[in-house]
Amino acid sequence: MRIITTHRNADFDALASVMAVKILFPDAIPVLPKQVNPNVKAFLSIHKDVFKTHTFEEVDLDLVNHLAVVDTNKWERLEGMASLQTRNDLDIQLWDHHPIRGNISTPWMVCEVTGATITLLLRRIKQERNILTPIQATLFLLGIYEDTGNLTFPSTTAEDAYAAAYLLELKADLTVATSFLRPAYGEKQKEILFSMLQDAERLRIKGHTISVSHMEIGGHVESLAVVMRMYREILNVDAAVGVFFNKQKNSCMVIGRSHADKIDIGLVMRGLGGGGHPGAGSAMLKNSRPEAVREKILTLIQGNQPASAQISDIMSFPVVTVLSNNTMEDVAFLLRKKGCTGVPVLENDELVGIISRRDFRKIKKTKQMKSPVKAYMSRKIVTIAPGKSPTKAAQLMVKYDVGRLPVVENDRVIGIVTRSDTMLYFYDQLPD
Repeated sequence: MRIITTHRNADFDALASVMAVKILFPDAIPVLPKQVNPNVKAFLSIHKDVFKTHTFEEVDLDLVNHLAVVDTNKWERLEGMASLQTRNDLDIQLWDHHPIRGNISTPWMVCEVTGATITLLLRRIKQERNILTPIQATLFLLGIYEDTGNLTFPSTTAEDAYAAAYLLELKADLTVATSFLRPAYGEKQKEILFSMLQDAERLRIKGHTISVSHMEIGGHVESLAVVMRMYREILNVDAAVGVFFNKQKNSCMVIGRSHADKIDIGLVMRGLGGGGHPGAGSAMLKNSRPEAVREKILTLIQGNQPASAQISDIMSFPVVTVLSNNTMEDVAFLLRKKGCTGVPVLENDELVGIISRRDFRKIKKTKQMKSPVKAYMSRKIVTIAPGKSPTKAAQLMVKYDVGRLPVVENDRVIGIVTRSDTMLYFYDQLPD
């Protein structure tokens, strides 16, 4: 049995991506979490006969041998799938557009930084010449528009725009899309927005205008993300962050929106234990006072905590590797083709060395180019974990005089970070 699933509080990009995989694999069963965003719930209530979904309770997970995960790469964000995490006989397919790698490990993945995951799936759908109906095109357009802020978020790519144009050519209905992209905004949301505006303050940080507001709310409130979007637009600031304190639960819901390339809200939220995109993100902090959270947010935005960025933020993946029995001639061709200066060497899926252009200096005769990589590779392997900081990577490179560090997690090479990656990161930290 093949199933498709996505993260809790599924948005339109998640739903669209699930249904796109269903087109690619018609026998697959779409499994949605019980909690989906209100506008997604409204859409499904009207289109439930067109887009049929199931909950994990309606599926016998023991029969599942193929799992497709979309719009997330973390097991903890999936609902009811814990029993599958330990299965060794499970084929996993991963589609995700988030820049940070999670803990879902699979050799079959399409993980590229785009504005929306559905953009990646549309690439495959077009390659396979699948025919989309107008209602499918409308749903997919909703996924792109919602995750890119109607193609205005800094995370939007040219491919997102081309994908949207392609869907409009297929008669995606903008009237329908607009109606579902306009989330519920009632009296409670107005009250919160007006209260925030009364106490609003603008700060100047790194040449950008920022506003960080905090207030107490009573219990759960829907559509706070809409409130934050309107708050940022009304104040006309580059980035705005709201800290909503729930006194009953002694917790803070943090929601941010940014319209500036150099203010990565997703990175700020990851510094708080949350996540998101450059233009939008959120985090939940327990046992935290809103005043303290506000100060931490300002510190993160100011860039005084470079360690808030992790190696997983700057590493390259997927990794180009060679086998220990490949010839030096093969490696030379690969380095030229890929434009890289060195690659990890694997043997039985285990990292056994590094081969770089510098190692070719050991070759004195032409016939030696037919020798295996293991005869010339460096066995001095220095690795780094994805959760370490760019500062740590730079220290290791200087200490061991290496130009690249394989990023290893659970004994698997999941990425690589080079001197250039660390240099670009630190130059980006310099004040304007």
